[in-house]
Amino acid sequence: MNIKIEHIGLWVDNLELMRTFYCTYFGLDSSDLYLNPTTTFSSYFLTFGLGNTRLELMHRPDILEEPDKRGFSKGIAHFALTVGDKDAVHLLTERLRTDGYTIASEPRTTGDGYYESVVLDPEGNYVELAAAHLIAYA
Repeated sequence: MNIKIEHIGLWVDNLELMRTFYCTYFGLDSSDLYLNPTTTFSSYFLTFGLGNTRLELMHRPDILEEPDKRGFSKGIAHFALTVGDKDAVHLLTERLRTDGYTIASEPRTTGDGYYESVVLDPEGNYVELAAAHLIAYA
């Protein structure tokens, strides 16, 4: 059995702002806007490349925001994107800092061996910027 994550869905307040962020800083390609006028649901699928996991940015006006709980309540706490080697983590972290984004955690090696930093996207979601890492599972 070959199981992989097909896509991750993320509720957002501003579809265009979030689409621009992920496409600009991570080189993702975007689908056309999907809009369901009956449910007021709209979304974009952002792709990491053919056959890879996608990120679905979703919006519906009746989904409520709880910014104080973002990343620290049940559900998705963060997601990690491999951006290359340690130098790539540093370069992207500094680019995001220069462009005014919050760096929630500076580049470092974590206790479980990852080299990463953490940035908050425009709506405060935690995004780990990780160097390529091989894990040996028992």
